[in-house]
Amino acid sequence: MPSQLLSFITILPFPDFTPHKTFTDISMASSTSMLLFVPFLLISSVMVASAGNFNQDFKITWGDGRANILNDGQLLTLSLDKTSGSGFESKNEYLFGKIDMQLKLVAGNSAGTVTAYYLKSEGSTWDEIDFEFLGNLSGNPYTLHTNVFSQGKGNREQQFHLWFDPTADFHTYSILWNPQRIVFSVDGTPIREFKNQESNGVSFPKSQAMRIHSSLWNADDWATMGGRVKTDWNAAPFTASYRNFNAEACVWASGSSSCGSRSAPASTNGDWLSQELDSASYEKLSWVQKNYMIYNYCTDVNRFPQGLPVECSTS
Repeated sequence: MPSQLLSFITILPFPDFTPHKTFTDISMASSTSMLLFVPFLLISSVMVASAGNFNQDFKITWGDGRANILNDGQLLTLSLDKTSGSGFESKNEYLFGKIDMQLKLVAGNSAGTVTAYYLKSEGSTWDEIDFEFLGNLSGNPYTLHTNVFSQGKGNREQQFHLWFDPTADFHTYSILWNPQRIVFSVDGTPIREFKNQESNGVSFPKSQAMRIHSSLWNADDWATMGGRVKTDWNAAPFTASYRNFNAEACVWASGSSSCGSRSAPASTNGDWLSQELDSASYEKLSWVQKNYMIYNYCTDVNRFPQGLPVECSTS
């Protein structure tokens, strides 16, 4: 999570942690994002699949009525008030896939709130692939936090601002997870790639099935300006909305995969299982990281005085 950061960001060292619970302090001032044209991610082929249905694909796990599935399963909303937040998870577990979800984040003064959208396995040595959206004061940008856990080890945080207002409309947040790499994308534009570097001794999520989870909750002890800006409960309830879930993925059930031996489901051509970024996609990735990345663990020499993680020098 939250060196060679922009000067307006203060990062405090911290140990490994379980996300969605405790994070390091982050202090940042607002910055003005350039409005630039963002072309779509080029992929090796186009897969067509119908959008999922929230009634069929997900279950509400907590919130005491604060989470709702609406419009015949086409829309899901999470809300947060001073008493509680809310959350949901997928009914299926997945072992590799391409997951898309459209989100519209909490509008207005979202300081202190966190909207988490992630894949996670069970157990003490869990795997996890994170999108988390840290709220901010009105007019200041959200922070998009990403992380990858393997065998219970994380500390692989990269953070971004976005080149649009994520509260004004729905935007698509995607995770491509195959045996070779994990790619985080926003509206089809790659923002981060985490490659499988097991040959260099770096663990990679590849053997534990994961569910999709999402939650909206209060984290005003750390989420905004390192906890110095608290949640304004006068603005509650806070609401985040979800639609157009789609999964081209291998479903894991009863100890076996719907894909068999690394084969794609019959409903797809399976390109995502070997999909990689082409040169044009790497240009887009570089553009995002140059203009909108605000923290990268791979440049934080103060946090890793013993040396940067292995994957930072070999990626």
